[in-house]
Amino acid sequence: MIKRNHLHKYLLALFILVLISVFLFIPNKDALVFQYQNSGKVLAYFPLSEGDSFQMKYIHSIHLSEVVESYTVTKDNEIKQIELMYEDFAIGMPENAAAGETFEHRNGKYYIKNMDNRFPFFDLRTGKVRANHTLIVGTNEYPLSHYIEPGTWVRLKIERINLWQQWKGVNILE
Repeated sequence: MIKRNHLHKYLLALFILVLISVFLFIPNKDALVFQYQNSGKVLAYFPLSEGDSFQMKYIHSIHLSEVVESYTVTKDNEIKQIELMYEDFAIGMPENAAAGETFEHRNGKYYIKNMDNRFPFFDLRTGKVRANHTLIVGTNEYPLSHYIEPGTWVRLKIERINLWQQWKGVNILE
């Protein structure tokens, strides 16, 4: 039979363990998450939530000119593409805007605006040679090669992450 004093210590230890587990594993921060492939393993993250916007800038692999894709976070934690900027009509680039979108040519660049493409996630392979994928938030630029091995297939999505994932992943802000 367990002595009453030992039972209290056991229950206290169990309570502390449960409390620590809750603290570590309950999602508590919205972020743009860069997952390794489709494994769920967080490689890096950037704190973003509903209404926030970001851009992905890269050098197109065929025509070697800059492309900037602009996104916003929806209330359903989807990634909504709102604009595309590019410099060359070539393979992989649109020649005009779709219904409801606007097409502009300004200062040698092409813009498709008012886009409403929504994604629960999207995948990309970080550039090894020229692409130099860069996350832009506000006026700050974060080259992904500083946080993720070049050539890695990553899945970008908006999700709530827990403290454990925050510790294991790289906060791009730091």
